[in-house]
Amino acid sequence: MSERIPALQALRAFEVAARYGSFTRAAHELALTQGAISHHIKTLEGLFDCALFERRGPKLTLSEPGRTLAQELKVGFKIIDSACALLKKERNGIRLKAPSTLTMRWLLGVLEPYRQFAPQSRVQLSSVWMDIDSVDFYSEPYDAAILLADGRFGPDVDSLKLFDEWLLPVCSPSYQALLEPGVAGLQRAEHLHCSADRRDWRRWLARVGASPAGLERGQLFDTLDQGMSAAQQGAGVAVVDLLLARGEMEAGRLVASMPQAVSTGEGYYLTWLRSSLQARQVQALGDFLLARVPQLPLLGIDYLYD
Repeated sequence: MSERIPALQALRAFEVAARYGSFTRAAHELALTQGAISHHIKTLEGLFDCALFERRGPKLTLSEPGRTLAQELKVGFKIIDSACALLKKERNGIRLKAPSTLTMRWLLGVLEPYRQFAPQSRVQLSSVWMDIDSVDFYSEPYDAAILLADGRFGPDVDSLKLFDEWLLPVCSPSYQALLEPGVAGLQRAEHLHCSADRRDWRRWLARVGASPAGLERGQLFDTLDQGMSAAQQGAGVAVVDLLLARGEMEAGRLVASMPQAVSTGEGYYLTWLRSSLQARQVQALGDFLLARVPQLPLLGIDYLYD
């Protein structure tokens, strides 16, 4: 390839199309026509003498050479973006990705005093719905992310655990008055699920030694925040993160349907690339957040570890 280097715009068009698996979405992101994206891909395929995508009807998937090229370009464009960022004055800040419920129930309230504490380090927060928390620092425009995870990240990622996840079934006081006592009563209650796979109810029931029978019933919600709101309105019982529900419980809007909190082995981690230009700023933010994590309620709650 020393005799001819592909045009940067063609490589960028391919990288974005590979990331989305769509020429249409790539065209939208790059402000080009779909025909221009297609032309760039054909140019690269002619230059490399191989197909980069496999087209099977409407479905578009990467070929083996395409996967290799896409993986390397993802790293390459991250390096280019970081190099350009050195010349931008506004890089005295952090682009932070965080789950939507965590943002609304805790993070926003903590970031406000951080702006006073470190006015030179601006935090640009993106509150994002994620069914399974994840980030790709090489393709997404973030310097850091808070993720609910097991703490196992890539070798190029640093992390700081903020707090553990504890699951607890909660409902409104009025609904609690109608519940039959014990696990059997919970199994017959109206279940509120904060994810399509119903994983939080499954985890809690398994840890207390109860059958997951009946979990196909109940209402499904996209976020933990929606499930908590439904429980507060008396729609049923939701299994939620104890720390994120603490404010509602202290105000008496939610109560523990059973006082057993279950550890999932996961927690909320602040993560960032070890090589990031903002690594020191992110670490300083992490120390600030860690010092402001609320304490777990001790009275009336039994904590069941893995």
